[in-house]
Amino acid sequence: MSTFSGLNTAYTGLVAAKTGLDVVGQNIANAGTAGYTRQRVTTSGVPALNSAGLFTGGVRPGQGVSVDGIQRLDSAALDARVRSTTALSGYSGARADALATLENSLNEPGTNGLSSQLQKFWSSWADVSNQAGESAPVGVLLGQSATLVTQIQAGYRAVDDQWSALRTNVDGMVNDLNDAASEVADLNGRIRSTLLAGGSANELMDRRDLLTTQIANLSGGVVRPAADGTVDVLIGGNAIVSGTTFNAVQAAGARRMSDATGDPVRLEWAHRPGAAIAMEGGTIAGAISTLAPADATGTGGVLAEAAASYNAFAVSLAQRVNDVHRTGATPTGATGLDFFAIDPAQPAALGLSVVPTGVGEVATGAPGAGGSEGSIADAISQLGSGPNAVDKQWADFVVRIGVASKTEQQQSALADLASSGAVNAQLSNSSVDLDEENMNLLAFQHAYQGAARVMTAVDESLDVLINHTGLVGR
Repeated sequence: MSTFSGLNTAYTGLVAAKTGLDVVGQNIANAGTAGYTRQRVTTSGVPALNSAGLFTGGVRPGQGVSVDGIQRLDSAALDARVRSTTALSGYSGARADALATLENSLNEPGTNGLSSQLQKFWSSWADVSNQAGESAPVGVLLGQSATLVTQIQAGYRAVDDQWSALRTNVDGMVNDLNDAASEVADLNGRIRSTLLAGGSANELMDRRDLLTTQIANLSGGVVRPAADGTVDVLIGGNAIVSGTTFNAVQAAGARRMSDATGDPVRLEWAHRPGAAIAMEGGTIAGAISTLAPADATGTGGVLAEAAASYNAFAVSLAQRVNDVHRTGATPTGATGLDFFAIDPAQPAALGLSVVPTGVGEVATGAPGAGGSEGSIADAISQLGSGPNAVDKQWADFVVRIGVASKTEQQQSALADLASSGAVNAQLSNSSVDLDEENMNLLAFQHAYQGAARVMTAVDESLDVLINHTGLVGR
């Protein structure tokens, strides 16, 4: 073996150590970069070039070290776990947020809640019965009745506004989903080209993994890797990304809660409209389930069901009060009058109104008993108490929303815990440990110095061989 080959061996050691130092430097520089996966240089020994023959030199050492690549220390299993748990977390989180907002809008319990207004309403009827024939208690009753109607309408509008706001948010989330999927398709092309050229696409893969996790959080996407370094991303069993091809999705369906029954909100393929995508999780799926229309069993979307409960309560309140009020007489002797009216052209909660506009239009006593008799007013005041109280319907609704909100928040907390655990496991495997990198830095630094020393020693040997051979005695 030529002595000159020793220089090449030392040079390969320098190259390997220098590459290792560069990789360590890249890791340290990106220690705080979100989604960055630590890297390691992979090397292998170059075997000796042995050849059989008369003048073979016996056993020969290898020819140095080969830098085979820069390995990305990720875990496909951990990455898949992160995507599946973040999809569940997104779904539960969207539903929990919607229910928490709905629960807050009820203002129960408290002085601003509908329960408090109902108590004041029934109390006003009791005051009228105790002071029948006087105008002041009736005036207070009419004012309190108008306040009660306004609060029912405000509660319904709060639900309607929340539905509209969430529907707008769905459009924004779908745009984010399309943007992420489009970028994944672009990255697939760049990664494939880089790998074919023999380069390192590790940082591109880091960015792609961040995007696929975002897609999973939004729509429960499943990632399927291909042999050429690209990935396919599927939602509802169909590819939103296939290699370098991106298939857009769109949010379709009603823009108003009142139209959701005939045209429910859904996610569908832009190139194949009309068929809803059956998502397996994600924030969009959680939002769409919240926007679902009410059904006959009361298990529809929570917002539409809440609006239906407001309507049902308005109808029940009007019917129960009117049934008693019609049996009484006003101070002028008029009978068969309604106290509440509901506009059939509107949802019952919004169409509810107070019919009497003055003291003489409120029936407080039995017909023929005179204007100072208050039995009818007393009977109406009793509607707020007892096992069949009107208030019980509202209380049941409040309890139902509270229980649903608490349950969904607990599920969301568990889903977040699972997601956090998956992320922590992923970070433990792939994140940068500065202590470890500093140790690697010292190791490659010493390796570089050692290879340089070998090169110096070979150089000195060659100098003696070339410049001093045959010079005896000088």
